[in-house]
Amino acid sequence: MNTRLLDAMQAFSPGLPLGVAYSGGADSTALLLACAEKWPGQVRALHIHHGLQAAADEFEQHCIAFCARLGVPLVVRRVHARHAPGQSPEDAARTARYEAFRAVALEEWGRYAITNIAIAQHADDQIETLLLALTRGAGLPGLSAMPARWDRDGITYHRPLLGVPAPEIRAWLRERGVAFIDDPSNANEQFTRNRIRARLLPALDAAFPQFRETFARSAAHAAQAQALLQEVAAQDLIEVGNPPAIRALQTLSRARQANVLRHWLKTTYNAAASSAQLHELLDQIAACTTRGHQIRIKVGTGFVQRKGAALDWYNP
Repeated sequence: MNTRLLDAMQAFSPGLPLGVAYSGGADSTALLLACAEKWPGQVRALHIHHGLQAAADEFEQHCIAFCARLGVPLVVRRVHARHAPGQSPEDAARTARYEAFRAVALEEWGRYAITNIAIAQHADDQIETLLLALTRGAGLPGLSAMPARWDRDGITYHRPLLGVPAPEIRAWLRERGVAFIDDPSNANEQFTRNRIRARLLPALDAAFPQFRETFARSAAHAAQAQALLQEVAAQDLIEVGNPPAIRALQTLSRARQANVLRHWLKTTYNAAASSAQLHELLDQIAACTTRGHQIRIKVGTGFVQRKGAALDWYNP
């Protein structure tokens, strides 16, 4: 018996009725089945048809048939998920999915008042996310990996299986005799996640059998530290003002300046500074000791500039 999956589902208590993102793969099949059994009549499924591979129509038919057997209403949403120049295929598909979730919640599920959606990402997905963050030299937000619960566009999203390893999910389905789709694109090592899954995770499993638990604990520590930094940044932004006064910023340590400036840019303008941009901005703030000193530094898609005694961000 798969105790971790059962424990995860026992601890899962979203608002009902519940939407479940269902691709037809092993993970979403297990999540949909477990949710439908726990809350019969309270679950609806959503299948996103990305149209990126020839088998997509077969995936859709499999999902329709499985939901019919479960007695779970299903919505199929077709999206345009091709990536723009400079955008990764994964980012394009993710953006298209969340747009589809939002649209279905408003249009198809609005009369059922569904504002909670469950997604079947699991412990192996969490480790892949953490390893990707490490390769990018990410800070605490990246090292926190994926949250188990978050809000977006008025919808509360849940990842109840984040503590359950992928092999255990498949073992549970085999015990139940439940069929699922094996997406051939998951074996394509052109994608970084697939290379991590095929090469790194088996090696880590052999060297450190408990790595899923220990890595997840590190991600949780990073998330806790990031939450604390957010609290400090919010308090500091009140002190330095919005927009931030340069003299007030200069009274803070460099680390707190960086923290409050990231918070100001993100919460006020949804802008993110690279490490190099933030480093340059902090140098300019330190050098700003005369009335005529100018600041104008590219940050994100716009510029941070000096405007009187304070900083301003604008997108030309």
